[in-house]
Amino acid sequence: MSYLSNFNAETGKTILVDILKTVNQPDNSKKLAEAKSNSGKEMIKMMQNVFPLVMQIQIEVIKDYGFPGNREGLVQFEQIIREFEREEVDIARLRAQIRSIYLPPININSTNDVLI
Repeated sequence: MSYLSNFNAETGKTILVDILKTVNQPDNSKKLAEAKSNSGKEMIKMMQNVFPLVMQIQIEVIKDYGFPGNREGLVQFEQIIREFEREEVDIARLRAQIRSIYLPPININSTNDVLI
């Protein structure tokens, strides 16, 4: 677990940028576009089709930084990133970009706090 002793906000930003670069590689971009097309705007289908692809891409990237190459490693990485994003606007922005890949936009009527 030596990767944790050297982990800081800059490392987190670097990993998030690498995840976004990997997502945008032609093969990955094509797979994600197909999965999104098959899902339409249905949240459940997005989570079934798109989310696993994004999760796998993230796992591949984080293991290059010493994290375990499995779901537990991804959970560990996400927990650390959530801590940093509270104070690091760049980390929050990068994480939001990744989340926007698999979470369709949700319109909320702020007057009544109901989903539209």
